Amino acid sequence: MSELTETGPRDASWGRARSVRPGDAPFTGSTALRSRADATLPERFRRSAAAVGSGAKMSTEDFAGWLAERSAAHPFRVHRIAFDQLQGWSFEPVTGNLVHDSGRFFTVHGLRVRVTEGAHDWQQPIINQAEVGVLGILAKEFDGVLHFLMQAKMEPGNPRLVQLSPTVQATRSNYTKAHGGGSVKYLEYFTGRRPTRVLVDVLQSEHGAWFLHKANRNVIVETREDVPPDPDFCWLTLGQLGELLLKDHVVNMDSRTVLACAPHLLTEPQALSSDTELLSWITTEKAGHQVRAEPLPLAETEGWVRTESAVRRLDDRFFRVVAVRAEAANREVAGWTQPLFEPVATGVTAFLTGRFGGVPHLLVHARAEGGFLESVELGPTVQCVPDNYRGHAAPAAPRFLDLVLNAAPHSIRYSALHSEEGGRFLNAVSRHLVVDVDTAALSTPPEGYRWVTPGQLNWLARHSRYVNVQARSLLAALNSGAVRL
Repeated sequence: MSELTETGPRDASWGRARSVRPGDAPFTGSTALRSRADATLPERFRRSAAAVGSGAKMSTEDFAGWLAERSAAHPFRVHRIAFDQLQGWSFEPVTGNLVHDSGRFFTVHGLRVRVTEGAHDWQQPIINQAEVGVLGILAKEFDGVLHFLMQAKMEPGNPRLVQLSPTVQATRSNYTKAHGGGSVKYLEYFTGRRPTRVLVDVLQSEHGAWFLHKANRNVIVETREDVPPDPDFCWLTLGQLGELLLKDHVVNMDSRTVLACAPHLLTEPQALSSDTELLSWITTEKAGHQVRAEPLPLAETEGWVRTESAVRRLDDRFFRVVAVRAEAANREVAGWTQPLFEPVATGVTAFLTGRFGGVPHLLVHARAEGGFLESVELGPTVQCVPDNYRGHAAPAAPRFLDLVLNAAPHSIRYSALHSEEGGRFLNAVSRHLVVDVDTAALSTPPEGYRWVTPGQLNWLARHSRYVNVQARSLLAALNSGAVRL
């Protein structure tokens, strides 16, 4: 047994508690010991993914009752309001930008996007939140199996309001208490103030269509300590989380993106592209797309109009900016108002999947989006809101959308409704699908698309800005065993 001190074990493979700022690297220790421990990580995650039905602390069958109890334990209410009812938010007189009085949180301004390939040129509102948030899951072994501490968290934009979030889901404004509220629970495990071992730590982008250059740290750290219990948190295995990912509106987006980054999927013995070839193709796609994003005053954003309760397109396509009043007794602040982005209809997020030489592959799309820091990230085969491509004068529908929408039931490997991040988006729901296709006609995919194995996608997701948030959302279902190929 390792010698103990006031700050924790002196085992070199575990981080010592120290005084650091939020956002600092949460781990120090012996490189040799870390390397040896990291070699076992995928197997530990696979063992947790195999633990279904029940964990050391809760059965999957009992989870629904627990979530209902936590939802009923606190009053949660969300009301739409007019912009003039926002408290602390206002439109700047000259620019028309929607800003917070403190200068913190985020700003909604306009953006002009030019993509040279295809001569795409459009304008839109965008969220500018120039701070890196923390999406952190605390892990602990029980009976030799990794469990993950998940939170029943209310977000104003969530369908059903309360969903399963990471242990810590906080922007810098949250954890530095810019809102004047309470502390973020368990934050100390992600700032180096408690001894932990880092299992995952990667900077990932958020929605490139709605955020400008936004990124979050996706972190999983492991503790050996007894963790103080809180009634709004529960321990679940990765396999149990996979069972819950089969259900609609239970596991939130922030949990899904962190779980996608876990080193879990096996490296396949064969793939259509070697890892080097795959990286070369991605680099070629990034270099070949010139995306110019220029901030604009919101008041000068062409094709958009502001009413007393929405900023919307003249044709009512894509999304609108709205305002809400939220009440949540168990949040750091019990009540607040804020703007949210609301898409016009339910979206589709889908991977086509097929086998080559008996090895499963996923068809990824190199997507250029105006808010990406780099020009391109890998997205699902299909990522859109179908209603935007219907009716008179509608733009051309994305490639493969009809194939996904008309898929035979027996070819659908996975189907569930999941929402996007409820702290910024209202009712942003997409049907998440994994659909089998005959690869004979798609052995050579069109330009901008590539067949990759699930293991290759999991490998890329453990590095920054290769895999977009929608693809990571589906990858979480693969990592957790919710869908098996």
